[in-house]
Amino acid sequence: MEMTFNVDCLLCHMKKHLSEACTLGDDQTNMAFARELMELYNRMPEGACAPWLAPHTAQLMNRYYGVDLDRYALEKKQSNTFVLERKDQIRQKVASAPDRVFAALQFAILGNYIDYSALHGEVSFEKLEEMLVSALDMELDKECYVNFCADLAKGGKLLYITDNAGEIVFDQILAEEITRQYPQVEITFCLRGGPANNDATREDAQQIGLPFPVIDNGNLVPGTQLDQLGQEAKQALGNANIILAKGQGNAETMMGCGLNVYYAFLIKCPRFMRRFQKEKLSPMFAKERT
Repeated sequence: MEMTFNVDCLLCHMKKHLSEACTLGDDQTNMAFARELMELYNRMPEGACAPWLAPHTAQLMNRYYGVDLDRYALEKKQSNTFVLERKDQIRQKVASAPDRVFAALQFAILGNYIDYSALHGEVSFEKLEEMLVSALDMELDKECYVNFCADLAKGGKLLYITDNAGEIVFDQILAEEITRQYPQVEITFCLRGGPANNDATREDAQQIGLPFPVIDNGNLVPGTQLDQLGQEAKQALGNANIILAKGQGNAETMMGCGLNVYYAFLIKCPRFMRRFQKEKLSPMFAKERT
């Protein structure tokens, strides 16, 4: 894998969680938490990526500080509601664009901003409202998009691996446009198996009325950890002609897998900034090297 856990990831993860811990407990509790966090890093399998840590860290935060395992439940519902209220407006903008699939892709990548974990303390609906205005100005890799459309034109099965709640409404619009333009493509959505940061689950798909077949990844990793996938997700991944992986967590866990994956996300951390030579929140549409 290209983005396996390294010292940069270690420092980032440690700083984020120890900083939060220091606001929640006393010195004795915080030191005990820190020691277990160190043990967790030591237990990481070789080749694992940062998202592997998330369910384990959530358990530690719950046990030491009582942090809810579904800590972003309210934010997820609010995010879904916010984008649902603007869905018709977004659809109108997409419908009037010269290339409706490309326009829907621009909005879908913009929706990756709704990430309360990676962008801790930075997400606001006011900012998202501003971003919606200029969504169609987003620049993406045109060669990658041409390849994506060529693959869609061949038909077959598209596995759409989602990321965040709220963002999933944008994903629905993109999937609808793909279906309109390429009716020979069969789309299945793959969500998280349960609470994983503010990532979309079956509950979110139900809240927004997602009109596509839905499966989940069978675990609580906020990414696509291939060795932890449930049987249904493994089978869907193996049968897919095209895979659209939304969000940095999916890119982090899947890059280097060799499958026909298209990654669509906003850059949110220094390591990705260096990897792609882009600024924070730059949009990315990239193809797996097959």
